[in-house]
Amino acid sequence: MNNLSILYAFIGGALIGGAAAVLLAPEKGTDLRRKIKEALQKKGIICTQSEIDALVEQLTADID
Repeated sequence: MNNLSILYAFIGGALIGGAAAVLLAPEKGTDLRRKIKEALQKKGIICTQSEIDALVEQLTADID
């Protein structure tokens, strides 16, 4: 295989992977934050949007 065909294969794989990620992503971040806030409110925990954002950032950092 020459370098050009390897490049085409890489680009094709990246496009397919990107399309799959967009199609299979569970939901937007704003929707997820809203659901987190609603779940916490059902448990009796009142939080502001900035507190939810901080929680999401902390959880994201812990996952990485």
